[in-house]
Order: sequence, then C-alpha cells, then structure tokens
Amino acid sequence: MLGMGSFGSALASQLAANGCRVTGVDQRRDRLDAVKNVIHEAIIGDATDRELLENLPIKDSTSVFISLGETISRSLLATLHVKELGARDVVVKGVTKEHGKILSHLGANRVVFPEEMVAKELADKSSWPNVLDFLPIDPEYSVVEITVPESLEGKTLAEADLRSTIGVFVLGLRDVMQGRFQMFPEGRTKLIQDQILLVIGREEELARLREMN
Repeated sequence: MLGMGSFGSALASQLAANGCRVTGVDQRRDRLDAVKNVIHEAIIGDATDRELLENLPIKDSTSVFISLGETISRSLLATLHVKELGARDVVVKGVTKEHGKILSHLGANRVVFPEEMVAKELADKSSWPNVLDFLPIDPEYSVVEITVPESLEGKTLAEADLRSTIGVFVLGLRDVMQGRFQMFPEGRTKLIQDQILLVIGREEELARLREMN
C-alpha cells in the first residue's frame, strides 16, 4: 500500500482484516503508527522513490495499491515505477478523470474514485430502498440483492419470467424469516413477502426491476 492517508489506511486495515499480508509505505510516521499493529509491515519513506520500491517485493505481490493524495504527479510516478518493476495488478486512487486516463495509459489495471463510489452508493440506496446490495462485476453486468416486488408476490418464478420480461437472471432466493438461501431456485418456487432475490443483469435491465412496484 503506497500512501497511508485516510483512504490508504482504511483500505490497508481492511485488507489485513481479510487475511492479506500488507506492507504500508508513507513519509509520515504518525500515519504508520496508527496502523503498524494492524498491517504486516510499515515503512517510512517516499513511495515515489524508485530505490525504495526496488527493495520491496513488488513483482511478487498480488496487488499494489497507490493512494498518494491530491498530488497527481506523485501517483503517476509511483505507477510508472511499480509497473516497470513487474507489478501484476496495480490499483490507483484517481483525482480527476483526466488523471485516470493517464494512469490507465501508464498501465494501471484499475483506477478508483472513492468519493464517487460512496456518493453513488448512497444515492442508489436512497433512491431504491428495495435494493439491499449492488455489486458491479464488469462494465456491463452487476449482481443485485433486491426485495421481491409486491406485484410479483404470489407468483412462481416461472410465472414472473424475469428473464423474458426484463432480461435479468435469478441466481438465488433468500427467505429472511427462515434464514434459508436457495441457489438457482426452481421455476415452481413461489415468491412471497420477506424474500430477497439475487439477480444479475445489465444496468438498464436492473433499473426496470428496481422500478417495479
């Protein structure tokens, strides 16, 4: 983890909690002191210093995360260095869309904009309270957990026929009251209140499902 500001520290801590072996690099000791007992290794230093980076197991790491604040030039330089040092997967916190485009040209595998991601999630949850979770899995498709619309209550999955009418695929069905989850439920399964659908589809298809009464 190159850069241990608020986003970098939060990400590093969660990765460590998930069982990952995390090395954090930052010039500020206070930032590292806050997480040194959580992550595997804390290194004081400039994340854009190629000599420092050469002494890290960059090419053996599963992923390299770069979060160097609002200084665009520093994240660009760090990205260039780690790619040249053989990093397999580079994820960088972006500042602007133009910054993101340059990072992609330098070889960043993914550019993230945390503020936009949080804002979108809050807006979606406020706009569609029936959507419990949302997971993009590629540029086109996402997986969504959504409560059964009232208009479908009492129908079987075959009668609802969401694949033909809307275009989404039902992957699973959770019964909240019984605490039971069915993967790939049969068409004869009846939809009732207190059930949650796990579906996959394109954004426009999922939007139609979200708007169902």
